[in-house]
Amino acid sequence: MADIHKFTQMGQKYVIDVNSGAVHIVDDIVYDLLDDEGLKTKEDLIYEYKEKYSKEEIEEVYEEIESLIKEDMLYSKDKYENIAYAHEKSENFIKALCLNIAHDCNLRCKYCFADEGEYKGKRELMSPGVGKKAIDFVIEKSGPRKNIEVDLFGGEPLMAFSTIKEIVEYAKEQEEKHNKTIRFTMTTNGTLLNQEIMDYLDKNMGNIVLSIDGRKEINDNVRVRVDGSGSYDSILPKIKKMVEMRDKTKQYYARG
Repeated sequence: MADIHKFTQMGQKYVIDVNSGAVHIVDDIVYDLLDDEGLKTKEDLIYEYKEKYSKEEIEEVYEEIESLIKEDMLYSKDKYENIAYAHEKSENFIKALCLNIAHDCNLRCKYCFADEGEYKGKRELMSPGVGKKAIDFVIEKSGPRKNIEVDLFGGEPLMAFSTIKEIVEYAKEQEEKHNKTIRFTMTTNGTLLNQEIMDYLDKNMGNIVLSIDGRKEINDNVRVRVDGSGSYDSILPKIKKMVEMRDKTKQYYARG
């Protein structure tokens, strides 16, 4: 679609050709003759502005405008319109899914966007059945895509560790059936990490995000337990151990 934008600033008149990006500083007659909807015929403009401009003036300016149009400096067409239209008509495929495993958390971080894990709703954990249906859904909607990413999120997802194991095991079974590769990632506050869980995460998570909020005095001011006590002394050793034992070919992040 050809498109221009007209405006005035500090007494100066401007015309922008949207698709080419050309900016024109123009006088009154050019500003008047150019219409947002497209250039009118010369005859229509002569009739419309006969009380304001002479026929000769309009004809001269009209010729200049036509020259700019030929150079794609005015009313230029969108080169990507057909591509955008084709994309709208094409089928969309899903490549990633975020599973809120736990609408609950064992911390009460003061800044939490998830309303301390409950998302302003009921505190509950995802059932294995719902998780498996989600895996079926993302596989079905992934189309020809081979690689799929599933992010395990919360709240604190490790509150549903047994469910996580069932979902991951089910996903591995479906990978082989559908010739897909499903990469799991997880974000955790680290409080529930123990040797069993760390071994499992290292083996099965392509990426692990470990949350901590800086130094002890900062962390314990905002990242607090249900009883209001700080979490730093508990989580720092666990995060360090997780990082030290992490398979060096896999990813992890510590963030806060």
